[in-house]
Amino acid sequence: MANEHYVAYVGTYTHGTSKGIHIYDVDVEEGLLFLRRVVPVNNSSYLTTSRNGRFLYTIADEGVEAFRIEEDGDLTAINAIDIDGMRGCHLSTSINGKYLFVAGYHDGKVTVVHTHREGQLGRLLDGVFHRGQGAINERCFRPHVCCVRITPDDKFLCAVDEALDQIVIYKINPVSEKLAPVDILRMGREVAPRSIHFSKDGNFAYVLCQITNTIRVYHYYLWKDKPMFEQIQEVSTLSNARDPHDAASSLRLSYDGKYVFCSTAGDDSVGCFVIDQETGLLTKVFALPISGDYPKDIAIFPDQQHLAVVNNGSNTITTFKIDYERKTLMMKGRPQELDKPNCMIFHKIEKAPETIRNISEKKAEAEVQKPVKVVRPVEV
Repeated sequence: MANEHYVAYVGTYTHGTSKGIHIYDVDVEEGLLFLRRVVPVNNSSYLTTSRNGRFLYTIADEGVEAFRIEEDGDLTAINAIDIDGMRGCHLSTSINGKYLFVAGYHDGKVTVVHTHREGQLGRLLDGVFHRGQGAINERCFRPHVCCVRITPDDKFLCAVDEALDQIVIYKINPVSEKLAPVDILRMGREVAPRSIHFSKDGNFAYVLCQITNTIRVYHYYLWKDKPMFEQIQEVSTLSNARDPHDAASSLRLSYDGKYVFCSTAGDDSVGCFVIDQETGLLTKVFALPISGDYPKDIAIFPDQQHLAVVNNGSNTITTFKIDYERKTLMMKGRPQELDKPNCMIFHKIEKAPETIRNISEKKAEAEVQKPVKVVRPVEV
């Protein structure tokens, strides 16, 4: 990967000192980040890129904003739209790139936005409000949609509702472009599903459950053109005994589809699981502390040998070298300090930026920072 160049985009809340999207230059080989600039966006709490990698979409208060990704990874604003609801918390796109989906945590709304070929956000195609009340009234007195993701076959949209303990499965009518519910995957009381991801081959789904601090594994398949989810496993995300304050917070799959990574707040840890490529089942490799508070998101470096943890509570990003054989994490450099970070993604760029200092100079600067810290494994 020596001739490849990457940037990292970090979305933040802006009710503190942060101003929006932070753009970092990435040293993949060393697992280090170097801040380049900040693009002002109000409450850029979640980010995603288009399927063709040319555009970036971000939450922006009560709407969504689109940016063109330049060759060096810089961002140029295209347009912004209002979603006729409260601020969203998660974004994803359809596989065909035609739709942008928005999850509404505060109002329980699933929104569908048309996207144009040149990245421009078009009109709102549909908006569906979930209805009902969860098992924990003081916490779930109304629906909280916290993740929206298309199935690998591009046929169905999964809307994860943390408060209602369920995943509502929709189909988009190809003519009216409206959402129609086709099924509900009920998770049980006080589970709080937070996000869903699919295996690289599309045969398995991994659901992160916030209250139970577990990952549920499902076999996903079609039966008479209907989506089927058959649970086959449930594993703990924790590094030690469960605490009432623990809350599973983020889940990512490695680029090669061989590993699942997750983070857990309260426990303030990151877990790593190896995926059996035939059965989809998970085996825990480690679950280790990450020297930060409230790991809201995690991002795997393109080399899959390093990991970045977005710590919303301690206002830092910590990066680590992953040693799969020894089951350890080694901290790389000092934590990046920024206010209210919430989401992070890596993106490959076409050319190295010319307006910043050379990465080698930054390496030299990083070497004089405080020594790295080794986080030793905990028995799981």
